[in-house]
Amino acid sequence: MSLNFLDFEQPIAELEAKIDSLTAVSRQDEKLDINIDEEVHRLREKSVELTRKIFADLGAWQVAQLARHPRRPYTLDYVRLAFDEFDELGR
Repeated sequence: MSLNFLDFEQPIAELEAKIDSLTAVSRQDEKLDINIDEEVHRLREKSVELTRKIFADLGAWQVAQLARHPRRPYTLDYVRLAFDEFDELGR
């Protein structure tokens, strides 16, 4: 899980952390026959709904924060995907 969450994304981050911990426990305890798939599925649906709710009502400053987000792709990320051979000039 990434630590780059904005303040208004904290509820989503906490839910994702809970999902990650449940899936980790599920993988470790396969022998114990614990089925937590339903709970993980329910939490994922809740995460999607919470994400929709939060991002549907962002203020101007929150939109600006998203535009400057550290995990947002940079130009070179797109260039590497679009072209096989690319040499950056001017460095």
